[in-house]
Amino acid sequence: MHPGHAERLAEERARTVRQIESLQESFDDIVAASEQVATDDEHDPEGHTIAWERQQVAALLTSARTRLGELDLAIRRVEGGDYGRCEVCGRPIPDERLEAVPTAATCVSCAD
Repeated sequence: MHPGHAERLAEERARTVRQIESLQESFDDIVAASEQVATDDEHDPEGHTIAWERQQVAALLTSARTRLGELDLAIRRVEGGDYGRCEVCGRPIPDERLEAVPTAATCVSCAD
């Protein structure tokens, strides 16, 4: 395993946690704003925008939480000594793949 992978995973995890916190704050702000204003999403021209924004932020939040889970699994593989080894065939995952996809758990052949 390339020595920089563990640090990169830790940095990406910290960045993802900050992103989740920011997105959660945005989501909470959107919900609070929509509760303060009596909007009817079906008939209020602004209602559609509020609902759309809420769904967009919710989707980004879900994606960031999924990413955090992937990063946590990769960090556990580092800690267990399995990082950089394909979970399917057991062969080493090339550094190039780990550079491109640091959370990769399979080699390119097994990923197909």
